[in-house]
Amino acid sequence: MELLGSTLTATYAHPRPTPTNFLPAISTMASTYRDRFPHYNLTHSLSLPWRPSTYYKAASNWPTLDPYCTRSQRVSESTMLPFVSNRTTLFTRYTPDDWYRSNLTNFQESNTSRHNSERLRVDTSRLIQDKYQQTRKTQADSTQNLGERVNDIGFWKSEIIHELDAMIGETNELTDIKKRLERALMETEAPLQVARECLFHREKRMGIDLVHDEVEKELLTEVDTILCCQERMKLYLDKAIAQLAANRAAQHELEKDLSDKQSAYRIDDKCHHLRNTSDGVSYFRGVERVDATVSVPESWAKFTDDNILRSQSERAASAKLRDDIQNVLVVTANEMWNQFNKVNLAFTNRIAETADAKNKIQTHLAKTLQEIFQTEMTIESIKKAIVEKSAFLKVAQTRLDERTRRPNIELCRDMAQLRLVNEVYEVDDTIQTLQQRLRDAEDTLQSLAHTKATLEHDLAVKANSLYIDQDKCMSMRRSFPSTLRLVGFC
Repeated sequence: MELLGSTLTATYAHPRPTPTNFLPAISTMASTYRDRFPHYNLTHSLSLPWRPSTYYKAASNWPTLDPYCTRSQRVSESTMLPFVSNRTTLFTRYTPDDWYRSNLTNFQESNTSRHNSERLRVDTSRLIQDKYQQTRKTQADSTQNLGERVNDIGFWKSEIIHELDAMIGETNELTDIKKRLERALMETEAPLQVARECLFHREKRMGIDLVHDEVEKELLTEVDTILCCQERMKLYLDKAIAQLAANRAAQHELEKDLSDKQSAYRIDDKCHHLRNTSDGVSYFRGVERVDATVSVPESWAKFTDDNILRSQSERAASAKLRDDIQNVLVVTANEMWNQFNKVNLAFTNRIAETADAKNKIQTHLAKTLQEIFQTEMTIESIKKAIVEKSAFLKVAQTRLDERTRRPNIELCRDMAQLRLVNEVYEVDDTIQTLQQRLRDAEDTLQSLAHTKATLEHDLAVKANSLYIDQDKCMSMRRSFPSTLRLVGFC
């Protein structure tokens, strides 16, 4: 019978039905043999187009009948069950070499696996010990670094505390001398008020007595001296206030830095004493990836050192300012005392001169009265002229008002209209000029009246001047703040 070829899963035609008790292909071992014996290549069948070399191996003999067999044998074979001619079944058979080789491979794999496992266990034990020692060393290094960090923080803490105490003492001393300066500045108000009141009272002198004499010059000099001293005091007071603010700012930075270092010291000391058995130890996933640092050891130390240097610089400036304020207090006290004595001497000389000048202005009274009379007549004539010009202005404005009632096109800007407008302006300007002259004349009359009153009461004025200089001013100047009060001790 001719064989019909097909794929691996196809069967071959046979006149008898295929029995159901054939052995299936060893498909579960196919991949194993394919992987373990890549060098083992089975020969291809001559009657099949192709077949896998890993699944099948040709049998040693084809199942054929021996031509020399006996008849009984042929009879027994004829009485046997029909043979299944499916060659797929034949190709699933293995050779003894395959079986031994498979066992040998399994043994070798077992030995290799156990060897690898044993080596892994030894390496793992050694790795655990190495990593344990490494971890302990790393933790010890970290603990040592934390201890060194705690010592560094403690050192800078002590430096800050020392500088902070010095700054607080300097600030207190500057505050004290600032209060002295304020008291001295307040003490200058009384002499300044006396000098100004003397100038104010001497302003009540009338006529020729309002002279810029030596007393007034010295009084003005005294006022300027006191004001200059006050300005210097205020300048140094402002400097003291600014320096106190700078001191407090430096002190605040030191206190803030000290507070931060105390917090950091407490935290790092706690971290330094943490152990694997300590309470509060827990996992914080991802904390090692969070970098919240804002400085390095160099910048950290420089920050504190800069704060201390700034405080030292402010303390030096504060000490220098205290010396300057002390010098200013002494200098201003001496200047005010010297000028006070000069003013008193000028007052004494001026009082003598005023007594000699009482009898020298009587001749001017008659001329003043005559001039007052003439001025009054001039004022009356100006008022009369203004009244006369008012009538002209009324007429011109009335004419313009009546002409505004002309109907429609008759409202013409003719020559008469222009002349009336000019007339109003001219008359109004004339009246304004006369009124200005009237005001000038009245001012002159007032001045003459004042002069007349001064001349008429010349003796009383001189007596008043003597009263102002001798009784009022000199009586106020009998007292002057002492030097201790001027330097702020009282």
